[in-house]
Amino acid sequence: MSHLEENVIIKSDEEKIRDFQYKLYQKAKQEPNYRFYILYDKIHMKRFLKEAYKRCKANDGSCGVDGVTFEKIESTGVEEFLEKLGKTLKEKSYRPQAVKRVMIPKANGKMRPLGIPTIADRVVQMSCKMVIEPIFEADFESSSYGFRPKKSAEQAIRAIQSELKSGKTEVYDADLSAYFDTIPHDKLMKLVGKRISDLDVLHLIKMWLKAPVKDDEDKGCGRKNKVGTPQGGVISPLLANIYLNLLDKVIVNKIKGYEIFRKLKISIVRYADDFVLLGKEIPKEAIEKLNEILGKMGLSLNEEKSQQVTVEEESFDFLGFTFRYERCKYVKGRKFLRVIPSKKSLKKLDDNYREILRKGRVLNGELLSQRINRTTIGWLNYFTIEGITTTWEAKSKMRYMLFDKLQRYFKKKSQRKCKLYHKGAFNELEKYYGLINPIAYRKTLVKA
Repeated sequence: MSHLEENVIIKSDEEKIRDFQYKLYQKAKQEPNYRFYILYDKIHMKRFLKEAYKRCKANDGSCGVDGVTFEKIESTGVEEFLEKLGKTLKEKSYRPQAVKRVMIPKANGKMRPLGIPTIADRVVQMSCKMVIEPIFEADFESSSYGFRPKKSAEQAIRAIQSELKSGKTEVYDADLSAYFDTIPHDKLMKLVGKRISDLDVLHLIKMWLKAPVKDDEDKGCGRKNKVGTPQGGVISPLLANIYLNLLDKVIVNKIKGYEIFRKLKISIVRYADDFVLLGKEIPKEAIEKLNEILGKMGLSLNEEKSQQVTVEEESFDFLGFTFRYERCKYVKGRKFLRVIPSKKSLKKLDDNYREILRKGRVLNGELLSQRINRTTIGWLNYFTIEGITTTWEAKSKMRYMLFDKLQRYFKKKSQRKCKLYHKGAFNELEKYYGLINPIAYRKTLVKA
């Protein structure tokens, strides 16, 4: 082997994709008005489709209207599946199938519609997302935290805490009415077209937006969408961020005609379609301007759920957390900010534990503990934010939930199987089967 061959670094497909994305991002960042025109050929490249399939499989999810699962694809061959998919894209004969509508319950008792594309469509959407996302990432404002690389709910919570501590204790907690279902296709495509001129990529996005929706009662070809992008689609969060980026730019004063937000130094913290405005004062005129821009975008606020509060007097919830000021016990007249899991979040946790026990009537102690632990760890990792959130109270409530529910669970078992009830189910499962005690749990901090 020659000296030259020894120094050749063979990059993996994932590294090549990352390099390509970085170059796109840099180009987009350096030239804000540049329109990208040769992208479609990357979407159907084998390495992009292969990586897209890997990511979709990691996300799992149910099958679409065609009934094809990941297990079925792998039984017949992933390579064959991706080769066929790549061929239809290359020949431009690809057509997305209908989106399967699934209704999932919300915390308020209502139902939220999810649109589940087929696995094939999810793979193509993921490949497309991998190609175009870096371009729009270069344009997004730093106040947006939802469904973005290297952004998180934790960062959004930290940003709100920082704004509140700076004196911006007037908060407008906004709620958009059915945002994902009401995004106007024509206005969204205009924004996408400002950065992408590749007609084949634009055609792909249009097809996904207009893909018909089918549910159990719809026996035909489904209903074609004229507005909205289905929650559940791989590319939907990116498209939703592209559209609401316009609102972010209004608040940070990058669009003329809305100087009131700059004059009052009003900030925005947004996570997907959930956002709050924060300022030392938020007058009626600012809310009117907010409604004005949303009206031009074809969106509207849910007046019943949107609220304006002075946080020093009244609390508000955001992303499952409650922000409120409490009186200091040690310094008279002083208040301090507390950020804690909301009552609604604790209620949802309680429901999750109840569901695990309802479905776990034939599980042994070890399997039952494992299932409970997954929920406990996930919940605590999300709600434990170092230096910000107060979780000791929530941990105590979690332990009480588990203690009470496990006692009831084992009490209902037959006399032959209720030994854990007599011994103390929670303590026995913790001691012998690895059940996590929420009070003793410490979040593992991962260094960036």
